[in-house]
Amino acid sequence: MPAPTSTRFGPRVLVIGTSGSGKSTFAEKLAKEAGIAHLELDQMNWRPGWYDRSNEEPESFLADVRAATSQDAWVLAGNYAITRPIVMPQVTHLVWLDMPLWLVMAQVIRRSVQRASSKADVFPGCREDWPRLLEAEHPIRWAWATHQARRPRYVEISRLIQAQGGEVLRCATRYEIDQARQFLVTLARSRSAA
Repeated sequence: MPAPTSTRFGPRVLVIGTSGSGKSTFAEKLAKEAGIAHLELDQMNWRPGWYDRSNEEPESFLADVRAATSQDAWVLAGNYAITRPIVMPQVTHLVWLDMPLWLVMAQVIRRSVQRASSKADVFPGCREDWPRLLEAEHPIRWAWATHQARRPRYVEISRLIQAQGGEVLRCATRYEIDQARQFLVTLARSRSAA
């Protein structure tokens, strides 16, 4: 199914990148400035005690994703493969945060230390504590292990979005991130005024 091109839709923005690349920060800021829905796959997925809905109750998780993405305009942060058949056909714009490894690691380490120190919930009933920093799937280790390995997958996602008529904004610097956000804010405002 091609991406919606009618001015009554969109933008419908998917933000991808490795853990710690800034997906949530970008999506939240874009949504606020553009006046569109802010969707977070992690928020939809994680339940108290780090219960992983995408693995434990995938049908319910996917139903929530389907309902959330039924809106006319949104920005969605996340890389869950299980959601691609629902999300990808709707995407008008893909933002790939392809930041250098040193910057991703600085961001994810700083974020993880702040979260463990504050003891505040990351998601309701989910905390990052000091022992969790040592787990194999912790974002610090995950970012290090997957930064380069995920690139071919993101290239393929980019190609699929372009093939369905969507636009890809690949950002490797903070300047490019700012430019992509400004472009999408202007687009969202022009479509809402139409």
